[in-house]
Amino acid sequence: MKTNQFFERKGPFSLKDIIKAIGYNGDFSQNDNFKIKSLESLESAGDHDLTFLNSSKYQELSSKTKAAACITTSNLIKFLPEKCIKLDVKNVLFAVTHAARLFYPKADIDFPDENLVPSEDLKNLYKDVKFGKNILIGKNVKIGKNSSISSNTIIESNVNIGENCVIGSFVSIRNSLILNNVYIQDGSRIGNKGFGFIPNRNKNTRTPHVGKVILEDGVEIGANNTIDRGSLSNTIIGKNTFLDNHVHVAHNVQIGKNCMIAAQVGFAGSSIIGDNVLIGGQAGISGHLKIGSNVKIGGGSGVINDIPDNYQVMGYPAIPLKDFTKLRKKINEK
Repeated sequence: MKTNQFFERKGPFSLKDIIKAIGYNGDFSQNDNFKIKSLESLESAGDHDLTFLNSSKYQELSSKTKAAACITTSNLIKFLPEKCIKLDVKNVLFAVTHAARLFYPKADIDFPDENLVPSEDLKNLYKDVKFGKNILIGKNVKIGKNSSISSNTIIESNVNIGENCVIGSFVSIRNSLILNNVYIQDGSRIGNKGFGFIPNRNKNTRTPHVGKVILEDGVEIGANNTIDRGSLSNTIIGKNTFLDNHVHVAHNVQIGKNCMIAAQVGFAGSSIIGDNVLIGGQAGISGHLKIGSNVKIGGGSGVINDIPDNYQVMGYPAIPLKDFTKLRKKINEK
């Protein structure tokens, strides 16, 4: 079980409490007084934690999970360890939402930070940091030496910023760990809640997001980017990766090292991008995909399938570049 520095976690709760919260109606003869300490991802869950499995794409992770219990469906139970308690439900994400609300009742909406104070009142705490005007900083914020924060920026409680970082104007940062030598340009939003909800005919239900954003050493974030925090796991931008202006990175996305992402690219949730990836402007990456290392994606492409290492793709839907070139040639000949 991990400590969450940004959200207060309730509990532990008994399995009986969790079963009631998620609307589980199946037979349950196991120890329903067993205490569950936290809701975690498949890879992070320990022997007193709850997790979930909603796709066979994650069967490798699920087979190795150490979770005490898992919310899943009947057709996915076979991918879980024998000792793991299986909670078979009709709608996994709906059940997970209710479990998350049990542990984190204040994480489905980004409420205003009530602990913000002007930077002028904190200069003694950050003697080696340069501040612009009209900056607000929350409690327990750490900022490394030789960093600078430009005017009209908000840094919410418990955020960590490393050394030699440059944070632009009108930036907001929450639920984030920022390492050294990171440059965030004007107007970017880092660590907001992602686009997580359960659609319903009468009322959509928001899903709590309790992960964080991690920007590794040397990352550059262009102007007016939005990088959403993770739901249970984290959103991670790898070392020395540069994002151009107006890029959106959704919850749980992981981008590797030394990547170059041009303007107006969008990443849907939970996709994993390898190292040394180049993506042209206005490309879209669908959710839950795995993009290999050394991949090149042409501008305006729509990626809806996994891409192996060292591939070049283009088009909508994206196909190997040589096939795209042949197809365009045939079209031009008509």
